[in-house]
Amino acid sequence: MNFQVLYEDNHLIAVNKPVGMLVQGDETGDTPLSELVKRYVKTQYDKAGDVFLGVIHRLDRPVSGVVVFARTSKALERMNKLFHDREVDKTYWAVTARRPKELKGHLTHYLTKDTDKNLAKAYDSLSNRVKDAKIAELDYELIMEIGDNCLLEVHPQTGRPHQIRVQLAKIGCPIRGDVKYGFPAPHPNGAILLHCRALSFIHPVKKERITITAEPPRDQIWRLFHREQ
Repeated sequence: MNFQVLYEDNHLIAVNKPVGMLVQGDETGDTPLSELVKRYVKTQYDKAGDVFLGVIHRLDRPVSGVVVFARTSKALERMNKLFHDREVDKTYWAVTARRPKELKGHLTHYLTKDTDKNLAKAYDSLSNRVKDAKIAELDYELIMEIGDNCLLEVHPQTGRPHQIRVQLAKIGCPIRGDVKYGFPAPHPNGAILLHCRALSFIHPVKKERITITAEPPRDQIWRLFHREQ
């Protein structure tokens, strides 16, 4: 098993997604995390027949961190509603090579998506030339700085594709390794240094708040910050 189980009960299972793994299958045909988690559930609980596993949300392939799956259709429906209604508190860590001008702040942009290129673009305001743009909001704070590595804690308020990546790039702070959004060089293993650190929400069945936290990958830069904590 090449992922860490962070939380599991009869309704949900959460894992720490490794860098480079798809959450859900695509045209590449690569085995996605969802299939590996299905296999884990089938083996762990000695399930006969097909295993139900609902994909609730996704992380980009080069991103790591908390991913929650639903083990029942009821949990899937209720978790989808929590995400839709913005009732899931999300915490991300991002490593940039530039310190933001303001050490903490709130960003609001309007995002468009080129689906053919899988590329988002951020605008400061709406105009007639910006069609089909969706508002994207996040809060960020510089929490540590070592040399030319800045660790930002990010709390997205919306869930737009590539939101954190494109919004940080828009303020001149592309994430390390994210050549798609302006960082000059790729990371050695193809990662971008963006990690879903934690998700916190009211459990869809137990009705109690749970917080699921994942440690970042143990590569050189993440270890650098880990030593300082």
